[in-house]
Amino acid sequence: MTTTAPFSAPAWIRDAICWQVYPLGFCGAPRHREDLGGEGYGGADGENVVHRLGRIAGWLDHLVSLGANVLLLNPIFDAVSHGYDTLDHRRLDPRLGDERDLDALLAACRERGIRVVLDGVFNHVSELHPVARRAIAVGPHAPEGAHIRWSGEHPYGFEGNGDLIELDLADSVVQDSIVDVMTGWLRRGVDGWRLDAMYAAGPEAWAPILERVRAEHPDAWILGEVIHGDYPGFATASGADSITQYELWKAIWSSLRDRNLFELEHALGRHAEFLAADGGAHPLTFLGNHDTTRIASQLEDGRDLAAAYALLALLPGIPAIYAGDEFGAVGVKEERPGGDDAVRPAFPADPAAAGAEGSAGAAGSLADGPAPAGSAEPVEGGGSPQHLALLSPAAAPRILEVHRRLFALRRREPWLSTASVTVDEGTLTNTWAQITLTPSAASPGVASAGGADPRPLTLVLNLGDEERPAPGSVLEAVSGADMLDGVGPAPDGTVPAHGAAVVR
Repeated sequence: MTTTAPFSAPAWIRDAICWQVYPLGFCGAPRHREDLGGEGYGGADGENVVHRLGRIAGWLDHLVSLGANVLLLNPIFDAVSHGYDTLDHRRLDPRLGDERDLDALLAACRERGIRVVLDGVFNHVSELHPVARRAIAVGPHAPEGAHIRWSGEHPYGFEGNGDLIELDLADSVVQDSIVDVMTGWLRRGVDGWRLDAMYAAGPEAWAPILERVRAEHPDAWILGEVIHGDYPGFATASGADSITQYELWKAIWSSLRDRNLFELEHALGRHAEFLAADGGAHPLTFLGNHDTTRIASQLEDGRDLAAAYALLALLPGIPAIYAGDEFGAVGVKEERPGGDDAVRPAFPADPAAAGAEGSAGAAGSLADGPAPAGSAEPVEGGGSPQHLALLSPAAAPRILEVHRRLFALRRREPWLSTASVTVDEGTLTNTWAQITLTPSAASPGVASAGGADPRPLTLVLNLGDEERPAPGSVLEAVSGADMLDGVGPAPDGTVPAHGAAVVR
């Protein structure tokens, strides 16, 4: 990979904790547009617009209560169905509302000190997008045909999807359009972009685009979706600030589910290497997102969610809570049309009602593992999302409280975002891990609440059936059994069974 001229990552992302929302599902929008046809779509301004986006504004105080300060939105722009089949990057999807609704959400976020990051689906567009239509009409050898990618005489469909036409990001007209959209929304008040499927076009295609965007908006956060490979190298070559840390995501749920913390130790070694490399200092860490099975559905023993939540809150990087996980949401992604629906549900208007919304399908002892995601009734008739489904409504307040405690600790120790991470191999077993987090040179001058230089912390995971003595003074402990079944906390000075403790 070649490298671009270096840009400094915006300083504000070191304190960033994200709450990620898939708006079309969250707001209860129909899965498919019913107003598309002929040569146009969407009708005139004001037609077919339903003002749903305000539902997110009702959750902003909840976001702040988690300790989060960034609203990371999945697609909000005019699209055919799931939002990744864009029709117009300059217009809000009418299923969500209009410009006034978005302006109101941005204003409500600013009032609370919340940054807003939008999902930039620029790699591909709907086959109904005007650029795609014109390119397909004239063919690959005409000037307008050069705006999209081709496979011989056929338009190239993203990952085999014929309705998602890949743009050619090397084309100067396409580059100009992407820069114009990104900078235009940044001027409107958004704070950054998640670049969907950034891996597809590659870093060299993105480098000239991001160089132009960053020249005008150096404080914008650029987050790239990359699944595999050399994350720091990709970031450096493209100019992105952060890359999605899918390796760590997979290792967390897999190691906890299989009782194999050696797998986690290996992944944390890779994570440490990424953090130390140019371009790797600010990865996005997560337990799940709009494309993955919920963490509460990944773990056969729901008590081990305690360890997963602790890892998300304490490990270096920029953590993102996928909306609903803080209540113990369940949902399984399936490889079929509509297979994402269970992990993109509709939310109630009031956060206090989240437990009531999640009653479908949950039953039995929670320690026996999560109930499957139920097929809840749609919220607004056929074609609408499922309701939010939870592991157990009774446990939801305790799961939420655990998130608040762990992320409050993260806020008290802000150096954790750039900490170095090591695992004590001498004490490592399949069910026990001591993970030491140490202030790094990347966070000079950061002091703890007491005003002194920060001291290392150790995150201890215990997947065993018995509590064990903690290797230090316990600052915070989470018992999976207490979190799920309300059986009471483990004794002081211990690492709870199927739980975690933070010690110093």
